[in-house]
Amino acid sequence: MFAGTGTTMPEPWLSADGIAAHLGVTKDTVYSWIADRGMPAHKIGRLWKFQASEVDEWVRTGGAAASEEPAHD
Repeated sequence: MFAGTGTTMPEPWLSADGIAAHLGVTKDTVYSWIADRGMPAHKIGRLWKFQASEVDEWVRTGGAAASEEPAHD
């Protein structure tokens, strides 16, 4: 019985596909945000992995906000 023990399950690591689905954006957008906006990501071997809680906080603090740059046509 774990109720009241204060133990929690560790947060799972998400793939680029997983975090893209979580945020409702494309995987290309995720890679762009890593490179251009400092999206919190951890490289494990050749793969990028994400903690949803870190990314959610980054979004809340304006990390994914639209930039002031003009749109590309």
